[in-house]
This record gives sequence, C-alpha cells and structure tokens, in this order.
Amino acid sequence: MGTLASWSFGALNIKLRSSPVARAPRGGAGGVGARSLEPARPRGSCLLCGSGVSVSCRRLDRFRRFSSGGGGGGGDGDYGPESESDSGKESSVTTTAPPPPEEAEETSRAEFESEKIRSRLPETPSFGPTYTSFQVDSFKLLELLGPEKVDPADVKLLKEKLFGYSTFWVTKEEPFGDLGEGILFLGNLRAKREDVFAKLQKQLVEVTGDKYNLFMVEEPNSEGPDPRGGPRVSFGLLRKEVSEPRPTTLWQYVIALLLFLLTIGSSVELGIVSQINRLPPEVVKYFTDPDAAEPPDMALLYPFVDSALPLAYGVLGVLIFHEVGHLLAAFPKKVKLSIPYFIPNITLGSFGAITQFKSILPDRSTKVDISLAGPFAGAALSFSMFIVGLLLSSNPDTSGDLVPVPSMLFQGSLLLGLISRATLGYAAMHAATVSIHPLVIVGWCGLTTSAFNMLPVGCLDGGRAVQGAFGKSALLGSGLTSYTMLGLGVLGGPLSLPWGLYVLICQRTPEKPCLNDVSEVGTWRKAVVVAAIVLVVLTLLPIWDELAEELGVGLVTTF
Repeated sequence: MGTLASWSFGALNIKLRSSPVARAPRGGAGGVGARSLEPARPRGSCLLCGSGVSVSCRRLDRFRRFSSGGGGGGGDGDYGPESESDSGKESSVTTTAPPPPEEAEETSRAEFESEKIRSRLPETPSFGPTYTSFQVDSFKLLELLGPEKVDPADVKLLKEKLFGYSTFWVTKEEPFGDLGEGILFLGNLRAKREDVFAKLQKQLVEVTGDKYNLFMVEEPNSEGPDPRGGPRVSFGLLRKEVSEPRPTTLWQYVIALLLFLLTIGSSVELGIVSQINRLPPEVVKYFTDPDAAEPPDMALLYPFVDSALPLAYGVLGVLIFHEVGHLLAAFPKKVKLSIPYFIPNITLGSFGAITQFKSILPDRSTKVDISLAGPFAGAALSFSMFIVGLLLSSNPDTSGDLVPVPSMLFQGSLLLGLISRATLGYAAMHAATVSIHPLVIVGWCGLTTSAFNMLPVGCLDGGRAVQGAFGKSALLGSGLTSYTMLGLGVLGGPLSLPWGLYVLICQRTPEKPCLNDVSEVGTWRKAVVVAAIVLVVLTLLPIWDELAEELGVGLVTTF
C-alpha cells in the first residue's frame, strides 16, 4: 500500500490519464489517454480536498509514471525534474480516438474505485504539526478524563435566548477556564454592566436550570476601555461541577484534626520556652547549645506544663478569633468556608491556618470583607493582650508573674518595639533583659502571625484582599515585592525564610475569580487595604542597630 504522498501523486496521475488531451513524456512513447467520465475539476484545484492550489500545468510532466499503469519510458518512480538535455525539447501533443466501450467502461470503473479510496483518506493539512496514532489516543484520553465541557447545544441556545441587542452582543467565542472547559463570550456591552449581569444570571437559570455558572470578567487582551466607562467585560460559562469547589473529604477532616493537635503541642512548647529562666540548666543547654548531643530527660519539663498553659490558651484564642472573624463575615453573604488547617510553629506557636472558600464568591467586595475580617479579629485580640501585658509589666504588684526575656526581642518589630519603648520607658528597655508579663508574648506572637497572613501574596488573606481591591495584576506586583523582601530578610527577620517557603508550597496560587469579577469595591475598602498593608510592613520590619541604640530599644554594644 502506498504512503499518503504516493496516494496523492497517484490521484494526480489518474487525473492526467483521464484527460482527453495528454502530454507525451519526453524520451519515450506517449501513453494512450482515455476520455474520463469524472466531472471536470476547476483549474488549479486540489485533487484530494478540492481546495484551490497553484499548480503549473507546464511542469506536471515531472510527476509522470508515479503510479502503475503509466505510459512510456523513465521507469516507475521517474518523477524527478527533467534533465538538462531534455529541457529544451518540445513535447508532442496527440489526440487519440475514443476507446472501445469495454475499455472505456473498465477505465471508468478503475477511476471510480480510485475516487472511493481517495474519499476514505483522512484530510491532512498541507502544513502544520502531524500527530502519531499514540498522540491522538493520548489527546482523546485526556479529553475523556478531563472536566466535562459546556454542551454546544446549550451555547447555541444561550446565544439565542440570553445575549442580544439589549444586553450583550456576542461577536466571538473563546475557551474559558483552567483547562478550556468553558466558553468565554466576547462582544459589546449594551447597558450598565451590573444590570446586564443580573439579568443574564436570572435568564440563565430560567433557560438551563441549575446547570451552569456565569462569570463576568475583564476582557483578555482588550485594546481599550469600554465606551461606557471602566474595562471591557466578557462573560464566561462553566458547568457547576467544574467551577464550584469540591466538598471536604474524610481524609481532610483527619488531617485538620492532626494539625490542630500539633498546634496545641507547639503552643504549649512556646509557653514552656517563655519560662527559660526557670528551666533546668541541662534542658536550657540542650536547646541553646549547638554542640549539645545528648538529650536531657524530658520528664523534667512536666512541672512547667501547667504554668505554660495560660500562654498556650492565649495563642489558641487568637487563632480561634481569626477563624471566627472569617465566619462572621462569610455568613451574611452565604459563602461557605472549609475547616481550618492550622499550621504549627515552635517560634510563634502557629503560623495561622489555611481556610478555603467552599463556594464561589459573588463579587470582589465580598472577597475583601471576608479576607480582612479574620486578620482584623485576631489582631484586635492580640493587640489588646499586648497592651494589657505591657501595663501589667510596669505594675509592681505583678512582679511575681513577670518573665525575663532578652531585650533584643523588641528589635524584631519597628511598630511593637516603639510601643513597648513608649510604655515601659528607656531605663527598662535599655538593658540586657526586660521583665514582661506573659500576655506581652502572646500579643506579640499573635500580631506577628496576623501580619504574616496579611502579606499581599498568593492565597493569603492579604493576597485575597489586594486581589479583590485592586485586581490580579496588582497582586502579581505586590507578591513579587513581598517575595523579594522575604528572601532578603527585610521583613520578618529570622522567620522570613520559613514563612516564605510555607507560602511557596501551600499558598502561592491566587484565589479564583468571583462571579462578578469586574465591579469596583469602593474607595474606602481600598483605603483600608492600603492601611493594613502599611501596618503589616511596620510590624514585620526589624529595627536596625543604629536606630535601636538611638531609641533605646534593647542594649546594643556593637554595630
């Protein structure tokens, strides 16, 4: 059986043989042509697909005798260009008499069979990539295992029933979604975008039922703003089972429980470490001396667990307040949240929690409100404990409850260090150690954790708030800046590296778009987000030695 190229040239040879007038090949006897019963093709048309091609009739003789049944000399496969010696010769044109009826019928039958074979051949483009059968099967398998796509019949129905002159005039369709499983309708808006979107959502339910979700997004690669003001919009259509988050599984509940137990342990450990001046010397040496190899008897720590529980309760209370803030903001908007996945950390007690949206957000304002509610609630409780702890630290009646900590601790935050300096005074802060109430440690850790979670990166609370207030492009710029500052140690001090790795592994992906991902959130929401980011930077920015010595925050002996 011939290759695809041989079939193509074979069909071309059949066409030449069926012509009543044929060019005799040079250097050999001319073949006897027969009248063709096949309908004439347009001049220059392709013999396989019928599309127009540019073929020079004067050079067709270079393909002679490619298929069997040809005329004279040259032998099979003589389809190359003519030799230099033959280039100057003129071809002879002969007109043959009609063949006998039997021969004509046999020739017609052969041409009919050739035409059937050509019709069975797959249409192969003249240019572009070609795929093997294995690749084609792989594409089919991926399409079969991939998410269910939008029904083309529904697309046609929606274009007839939903879109039109009074709402949105569709001019183009493109794939929509992470895997192109949806349809993006591009076109021209005919009325106010919020009114059009509400009308289209209502009509979508009437036409297709509870089957699809409609998204209003900014038009990709738009050439300019909308004439009505604001960015040009498009409407994306996705199946609900594809666009909506999946329910929480049993294994996810188990993982969340295990992480919560580990967070309790890390919080208790923080409470024990805060009593470092009371711990046995062998325990302190093991945790502070890098050369210590033999672990001490951990049973020595049991008497300190009871005194560590109040601090652990404070750390866990901040975490719970954070999650309650998210829930209180999400409940009026009918937004479902996942269970929190607490992240244990031995330095702060916890890095916070990962909380996912379990339903699609209606608009960007809802995204900003829910994202800010958690850190604000946790920060409010943390700041209250921090201030109360500072006041108790300066009260002589509570001196028995104070714990000494290195004064260098207060150089880890510009904002908190200045507040501590203003409350405790120069004499207390300009020393090697500072005696503080445990509530100061709880508030400090809670504020630091809230500040880390408000960094404008990925899927953190701060990233969601920036994405909702200013858009995804602003999130990309602020995220790159945050990664750079964390990598250089400008923010967070010694915690910048572990926090940056945590974000890269767990929280780097931006949040998915809202149903209405175009309407602005308002000036005051943007102002609140900007103010929150400024407070985050002031909280995570350490005090350099020269400024610390000048302000009297900690005892600095070398620069």
